[in-house]
Amino acid sequence: MRWRGVPLDILLAASGVGLDLLTTAKAGDTEFLPAEMNIPMALLVGLPMGLVRRWPVLVSLYLAAALVVTDQLGSFTSNTAQILVCVSLGVAGYSSQVRATALAVGASIVATAFNIADPGLALTGNMWMYSILLPVFPAVLGAYLRSSAERLEEREVTPDALLAAGGVAITVLSTWTTWHSGAQPVWVVGLLAVVGGLSLGIARRLPGLVFLLQGVLLVSADTYLNAAVNTCVILTLIAIGVFAMRVVSWAWTVAAYVTGCLLTAIAVVGDNTEITTFRVGVLMTLVATPIAIGRYLGVRRAAAATEKLVAEEAARAAVAQVRADQLAERERIARDVHDIVAHHVGAMVLRASAARYAAPDGPVADALNDIRETGHQVLQDLRDLLDLLRDPDRQPDLLANPADVVRESAERMAAAGLVVDLDLDPATDQAPLIARTSAARIVQEGLTNVLKHAGPGTWVRVSVTPAEEGLDVQIRNGRPPTAIERLPSSGRGLAGMRERVRTLGGTLSAGPDGEGGWLLAAHLPTHTRVSPGSAA
Repeated sequence: MRWRGVPLDILLAASGVGLDLLTTAKAGDTEFLPAEMNIPMALLVGLPMGLVRRWPVLVSLYLAAALVVTDQLGSFTSNTAQILVCVSLGVAGYSSQVRATALAVGASIVATAFNIADPGLALTGNMWMYSILLPVFPAVLGAYLRSSAERLEEREVTPDALLAAGGVAITVLSTWTTWHSGAQPVWVVGLLAVVGGLSLGIARRLPGLVFLLQGVLLVSADTYLNAAVNTCVILTLIAIGVFAMRVVSWAWTVAAYVTGCLLTAIAVVGDNTEITTFRVGVLMTLVATPIAIGRYLGVRRAAAATEKLVAEEAARAAVAQVRADQLAERERIARDVHDIVAHHVGAMVLRASAARYAAPDGPVADALNDIRETGHQVLQDLRDLLDLLRDPDRQPDLLANPADVVRESAERMAAAGLVVDLDLDPATDQAPLIARTSAARIVQEGLTNVLKHAGPGTWVRVSVTPAEEGLDVQIRNGRPPTAIERLPSSGRGLAGMRERVRTLGGTLSAGPDGEGGWLLAAHLPTHTRVSPGSAA
């Protein structure tokens, strides 16, 4: 038992004691007990309720014994013990095994019989009936709540509203002229009529409780307001039908059918009623009809739920098939890229390495070294790209520090002929890796574009600096020194940069700077403040 359940145990114990104090507040001396013993008796009966959640069977046996003792002593506490033993039996039915609960119910039946019977008088049939029903009902109710109907997932409340409205209409319109004919106040009868009708609104969600409530109302009407019996029979049959629709278990359905037959017999069989086989058959058929309708509707509902489940499974299978097709297409693309592009790049690297031996020194050797190293880097990037194509869920490995990538790109472009002015703020190291990596890729692509479209000898300034919760990247190049033959363009460089920046929620612009050059500017948000110059 978790510690946070202790306050609830204390509350239950206090409630048990308080209930007895309320019922015995005006009680005086009895034949065997003075009035001063009311408080100790309240403690003896009420305090064990603090243990009812842990040991309900033991508490039920204790209260049954207390019921016998207090009844024999003539104490008014016997009324409290009778109520509390029913509560503990409900808890036992909910949380204990069947055999243990049956033991507690048997002991409680005997104790209840002692409490109901008057000294010197034999038990009548009605006394035995109440002695049995009082302990059995809460135990059955607890067992039902433990294995009740499956949870209703449907959020539509229109059927509930219609049931509630129909129930109120039936009860009010058929009984309002007789509310004043009974011994009970009119407002009590009217309130019970409205509550009985409204209870059908929750019958689909709590079918067992509503059926039990309708049964109690039926028995009460048979005792105190006979004119409302027929109305209560109708509501009880509706509750049985809803119960049969919602509860899948045949055992509980049979139990509801037997209970319904007994309740209906109580309502329609009087002292002078002749019981014949035909009438018994009519009564049993009358109760079986709503059960048959309820079971039919329940089967239809289960079939609809199964069809919905099958449709959802088919949709999931279709999505899985589409994903499998996409992976197969990725695999095909990766295979083609590997077989074609990697082959050509590898051949380029091999030829550059071979040519390096023919020109060991000088600018030509430096260019060949640069081609070879760049080819190696392209092959490494290509392998990462192929891995990503084959496994989209894999996170690509970080090959180098993004700052080193920026410096290396600047150096390579300077070696290729650009006049590069690099401004890389050390504070950018505080930015998230994804932002720094994206900035490095933008610098790589931007410098490549300058080389392709402006040519060697072009001045270009690269700046990567902290901004308001992000990084700013600027690549500004001057006017091309001479007219050049432009290299072929894939047309995807600028689009790829825009897509990368958009993924991070940033902005990117590119266009003439008004002085004959070109300006590429990007802002990469990081959602964390990067202070300029704060890094070592």
